[in-house]
Amino acid sequence: MGTMWRKALLRSLLLLAILALLVLVAWLPQGDVADCGSTFFPCVATYWKRPPVVAKEELAPPLIHECPDQLFQTWRLLHLLTLSVSVGNDILLEPYLQSWDQLIIFMESLGPVVNFFSQKVSDKVALIRQLARQHQERGPESGAYRSVRSMVKVELKEGVVHFSRHTDSGCRTLLRLHRSLLWLTMTLDGLTHTPDALGRLKTPGELSREAYQAALAPHHPWMLRQAAEFVFLALPDREHFLRLVCVQSQQEAEPVLRVIIRTLQLVYSRTQRILEQNGMLELP
Repeated sequence: MGTMWRKALLRSLLLLAILALLVLVAWLPQGDVADCGSTFFPCVATYWKRPPVVAKEELAPPLIHECPDQLFQTWRLLHLLTLSVSVGNDILLEPYLQSWDQLIIFMESLGPVVNFFSQKVSDKVALIRQLARQHQERGPESGAYRSVRSMVKVELKEGVVHFSRHTDSGCRTLLRLHRSLLWLTMTLDGLTHTPDALGRLKTPGELSREAYQAALAPHHPWMLRQAAEFVFLALPDREHFLRLVCVQSQQEAEPVLRVIIRTLQLVYSRTQRILEQNGMLELP
């Protein structure tokens, strides 16, 4: 009887997690990331205060290699992120979107519950690519979606971006991806933290919860914040995350993750600067 009761409870919790994620996806990612959290949750506005510098020798260190028998490849993500920041103070759009293709594979590797969220992200990536194709077909200004700055310039010129109502512009869509990138980066950064005073490492679910509470929860209603808790419960353990980056231990994982995180931070900082310069951090 006890075993049957526990199985029924687990099934109920999984169902609640799926329903909660469906609600969460409808809102993620919303609001601007400007408020500071509590002592436990860092201030998002200053989290990436200075754009990190990715050393040349760290772009493809020998510790990052092909991981057999899995779709997500750390080296490929790092390569694409590096390509996206290869020009001036801009972001090349297609390598950026290809980086998201890899991050979507990463999210889908975390289990079926997370697939609901990864599909929403995939839709946003597809929308920007569709807008780019439409511009290319028009002939003039066919390179409008070559980079983030060029996309911002042409959409402002054509009046596609609205600052008081929702439009399916590339800039608004990019802003949503940009906020999701912050959440993911903060979660990965948590995986590099040292154990607490009791020698315990936080679980990915706990780290994802902290990233959510720092970056997104201040902009979500109470009910959604409570529903999000079920999503964090459904995330796999730390060992699963380590396998995804093709390492066997926490010690091996830290240098690999730090290289990726520094590059993600650079991409985030550049995108943040461009959006901020054009007053686009609060597009509805």
